[in-house]
Parts: sequence; structure tokens; C-alpha cells
Amino acid sequence: MKYLVWLLKAAIFFTLFAFALNNQHIAVVHWFFGQQWSAPLVLIVLAAFCLGLATGILVMLPRWWQARQQANAAAAAAPAATANEAAASPLPVPLHEL
Repeated sequence: MKYLVWLLKAAIFFTLFAFALNNQHIAVVHWFFGQQWSAPLVLIVLAAFCLGLATGILVMLPRWWQARQQANAAAAAAPAATANEAAASPLPVPLHEL
């Protein structure tokens, strides 16, 4: 299994490397007000990917924090709830009555 994972990683690497080698020509990105950016196509694609990744992380960050706070609050409340349940029924229930 370990070798299969390394083989998959190598295949992905060589595919991306071949993509980069095949897209070395200069491309121009035209911005507003006559601004432009000239760079190899692979760098433009990489920059667009990184910008999309950063945007997605920033958009999801508040929800991740909220979910983490709720999980921490539930974890803090869980031991207290089990202690209250244990105090409410001091005698164990036999298995044949369940």
C-alpha cells in the first residue's frame, strides 16, 4: 500500500511537471485601466489556483471557528451530563431488563 501511494504521488508530480514544461510561453493578463501582467502561463495558472484556495479558506474560516467552539462547548458539557445521569440512577440496570 505504501508503494502504491508513492507511485500515485510520483504520477501526479510528473503530470504537473510535464504541464509546466509544456506551458512556458508568455501569456498576458489584462487588468483594468490598461494594466497588464506578463508571465509564463504556468505561473498565471498557479497564481489563480493559490488565489482561489486562499479565498476559499478565508470564506470558510468563520464557520470552522464556530464549529470548533460548538464542539468544545459540547465536550465541556458532556462530563457534567454523564455525572448528573449517574447521580440520578445509583443502581445499575440489569442487562436482561434492557
